[in-house]
Amino acid sequence: MKLEHFGYNDKIEKLRIEQNLEGFEIGRIVLEHKERYIVKTEKGEFDAEITGNLRYTANTREDFPAVGDWVAISIYDDNKVLIHSILPRKTIIERQAVGRQGEKQIIATNIDFAFIVQAVDRDFNINRIERYLTICNTSNVKPIIILNKIDLVNDTELVNLISKTQERVKQTPIIALSNESLKGVEKVKGYIEKGKTYCLLGSSGVGKSSLLNNLSSKQLMKTNTISTSTNRGRHITSHRELIVLENGGIIIDNPGIREVGIVDSVEGLEKTFEKIVELSKNCKFNDCTHTIEIGCAVTAAVENEEVAKSFYENYMKMKREKEHFESTVAEKRKKDKHFGKMFKQIKKSNKY
Repeated sequence: MKLEHFGYNDKIEKLRIEQNLEGFEIGRIVLEHKERYIVKTEKGEFDAEITGNLRYTANTREDFPAVGDWVAISIYDDNKVLIHSILPRKTIIERQAVGRQGEKQIIATNIDFAFIVQAVDRDFNINRIERYLTICNTSNVKPIIILNKIDLVNDTELVNLISKTQERVKQTPIIALSNESLKGVEKVKGYIEKGKTYCLLGSSGVGKSSLLNNLSSKQLMKTNTISTSTNRGRHITSHRELIVLENGGIIIDNPGIREVGIVDSVEGLEKTFEKIVELSKNCKFNDCTHTIEIGCAVTAAVENEEVAKSFYENYMKMKREKEHFESTVAEKRKKDKHFGKMFKQIKKSNKY
């Protein structure tokens, strides 16, 4: 396969030249699992590891390669390469790193579209859809909502769920899908363009891997049933993987995401909750927190049922998460700066 099959284009070639990487082979990270990588190039697939310099100069986990990255490599064995550099990323889908305050986790990079997959048969949750929309809007990735497992609800229930989703989510395509009957699969395929990269987002058990199998007409990914004891999906996809479809589209499957923590996503929140942002322009105070202030246009709209209470509450919750994340990052930077000054003083004093 040529690099173009993995999404390579003139813009990426320009970045390669600007970064003075003409002397290296170029490949794309197609699989990542616990800092192990598979890179695809025109010469085939290679096991990859990063150079010591790249590891040493990395300030955070974000500076390490991720699925979707274009990387400069050198081949040093029959099926092994070294990753020397990561080309600048067009887009980054990321969330708060679980268990590590103030840190981000990259889900995938250089994504054009994201399929947000939500099952309609069990823990259907519009709040969660809005979370995924926010991280997509933050990354300038175009979202497409897929309501899956429609064969498990009746027509009336489905119409009601679609209507509820449309009320909360504006100007985002919604596709009703059944991986069993294949209803909606062709509609999903209609959104897939040659050379564009797509990402599957959703919790475990919502049918992401089954969808990928149906899109490729192959049993590429293992699938499993929902746990009857917890009513939750079992983790079958344990790593991120990039796959090229027969129609030329490029798709990344992801492990199920239980926690979608919001990071520094002002633009993403504003786009997802545009109605609240517009209403806030009519608040009496410029610094209105939309909680207890007199003359708040947002809380007034909630009381008048112009804005759904759940929509407002989800916005406020994510806004608090964003602010907490930003304050945590600021505190970490302050501590790092203080430690750096202390280290320099000790180093200076040891000279005498």
